[in-house]
Amino acid sequence: MSLRLLDSATREQRAFTPLRAGAVSMYVCGATVQGLPHIGHVRSGLNYDVLRRWLARSGYDVTLVRNVTDIDDKILRKAQAAGRPWWEWAATHERAFTAAYDALGCLPPSVEPRATGHITQMVELVERLIERGHAYAAGGDVYFAVRTLPDYGALSGQRVDDVHQGEGEDGAKRDALDFTLWKAAKPGEPSWPTPWGNGRPGWHLECSAMATAYLGPEFDIHGGGLDLVFPHHENERAQSHAAGDGFARFWLHNAWVTMGGEKMSKSLGNTLAIENLLERVRPAELRYYLVGPHYRSAIEYSDAALDEAVAAYRRIESFVHRVRERHGLPEVAAELPGAFTAALDDDLGTPLALGTVHTLVREGNTALDAGDVTGALRAASAVRATTEVLGLDPLAAGGVAEESGDAARQALGTLVETMLERRRAARAERDFATADRLRDELLAAGIAVEDGADGSTWTLKDN
Repeated sequence: MSLRLLDSATREQRAFTPLRAGAVSMYVCGATVQGLPHIGHVRSGLNYDVLRRWLARSGYDVTLVRNVTDIDDKILRKAQAAGRPWWEWAATHERAFTAAYDALGCLPPSVEPRATGHITQMVELVERLIERGHAYAAGGDVYFAVRTLPDYGALSGQRVDDVHQGEGEDGAKRDALDFTLWKAAKPGEPSWPTPWGNGRPGWHLECSAMATAYLGPEFDIHGGGLDLVFPHHENERAQSHAAGDGFARFWLHNAWVTMGGEKMSKSLGNTLAIENLLERVRPAELRYYLVGPHYRSAIEYSDAALDEAVAAYRRIESFVHRVRERHGLPEVAAELPGAFTAALDDDLGTPLALGTVHTLVREGNTALDAGDVTGALRAASAVRATTEVLGLDPLAAGGVAEESGDAARQALGTLVETMLERRRAARAERDFATADRLRDELLAAGIAVEDGADGSTWTLKDN
């Protein structure tokens, strides 16, 4: 069985064949760096990290582009409210996202472009759309004319007359259905010069421009969260097709992490920050919790479910360490069990894949207890091979599963520094209640903070 993926555009599972033999091109919508990352944010990165690892294990040379949205309305509002420059606010939270991805074992993308670094490509795309009659300038803004694309709504399954872009005021739009490609400059906001006047990009424009800049006019896979199907991905698809590009051949969407049945989001105030969860569980355990369910299934967060995932991962880890302690380091098996391969080839079926891992663990423990050294080593080697694909190998050198590895230490340091930056900002604004709360949170996590004339320093306390 070859890899089959559920394509959101066709709503069918299709056999995956790359555009170019032996190579796979992927674009994944990354972070809008308006605040600290929570598990709903990083789930997407983890899901596509597993897909990337599986494609690489299957023999493909994978190019993964994961963007950073470092300019948008929310970033500007939050930076202004905090009295900080927008670029500094974005850079601070971009580092926090990078630290979270690193801590949880995401392989670095082939390239991680920022929106602000690709204004030229965006302007060129807008010019193409205007020339082809799919966009128009009005009042310093530029809009995409939705009704000029006959199949608009095909990705999200919406009828065009039912569409609501959610952009607030219609401004100079000819039709309320139209969406913004370029926004005219407002006083005090960052802007760039264009043929239509100074301004900044609309949200949807940036991904079309960056995807084609690095992957070409047509590429294999576009991934992102389920919440991006409309309007973001629908509008990406529309503007790219209208410009004459084939764009994504497969659209994949991962489900949300929810709490109380609601999507986890900052606006609802029901977020679980990575920095807080990593005070409670190790990175490998949190990764196991987030990649274990099928990527298209919602995760309803609960402490009990996280505890179950921790216990399950520790059973795998315990077996591999028992074999290593008694019989030496088990190698990573060259071949994968057929059931594991079939599970991942079936639309990245991680629940059944992990079921195979736990079967191997049970068989290996039985062999170990019976004195069957060959059987125990064989099982441990297979466990290492399967968990390596999932980014969960307990013996991976410098990997997420190595609790005391340099990568984990560096990620922890970045997360702590982010909290200290927030604390310094709170103290500068004389918001001492917030500053004290952040200090107490760090102290509860075993991190001692000392305030000196040259700033704050931190150390890990001995437990």
